[in-house]
Amino acid sequence: MDLAEIWRVMRRRWYVLLPGLLITAALTTGVYLLVPVEYRSQSTVTLLNSKKATVAFDGNPFLSTQASLTGMADGLARNLNSDDSKADLTAQGLTGEYEAKIADNAQGPFMWLIVTGTNPAAVLKSDQILTAYAEKRLQEFQAQQQVTPEAMIRMATIVPPQKPEPQTKTRLQYLVMAGALGFVLSLVATFFVEARRRKPARPGRHRPAAPEPGAEAGTGAEAGAEAGVGTEAEAGAGTPEAVSSSAGPT
Repeated sequence: MDLAEIWRVMRRRWYVLLPGLLITAALTTGVYLLVPVEYRSQSTVTLLNSKKATVAFDGNPFLSTQASLTGMADGLARNLNSDDSKADLTAQGLTGEYEAKIADNAQGPFMWLIVTGTNPAAVLKSDQILTAYAEKRLQEFQAQQQVTPEAMIRMATIVPPQKPEPQTKTRLQYLVMAGALGFVLSLVATFFVEARRRKPARPGRHRPAAPEPGAEAGTGAEAGAEAGVGTEAEAGAGTPEAVSSSAGPT
């Protein structure tokens, strides 16, 4: 089946295709209205050495780095993602979903604090709450181990919570899936109706027509007459009269 034949079938069965396309449009519109746009805000923080550890570097924490800081950043991220921290953050007003993790391709104790939600203002506020809570939890960890203030690891904000950006990829995927599925089902229904309406060819459609009864009788009579003539001739040839007449006078 070529494109021309497909187009002819679509035109011939438009009463099946058109309702399917209308339902597809309604389905796509419903997905557009029901699936909200998500917004995302992200901040970047880093852990710094204590004041006591940076004395040899004239107090500059960025000149003093240790592998233990990356391990501490990983432990802090795991704690922020725990159920207890989620309950504390919810009580402080954080809404939506959040995640704390080591920054991708990080070459130091850098962390990403990410919040997603459907309300841009609430997302930005929630990211600010998460950033402040992360610094608080870092101090609480060290206070529980009775670390002196001069020896405590510190936190610095490299990138503050950013303006929430819309994340349209998921919504676009749902829209494409709904439109494609509806269009395919409409075509399937159209060609199904076309196949049902087409009458299959009957088995004996192209056989030669049978002769009429009168023609058969005439043909038989003619054959019988010819056969009778031949028989009579043969029979007459064998009689004495026939022999003497063929012999002639002596």
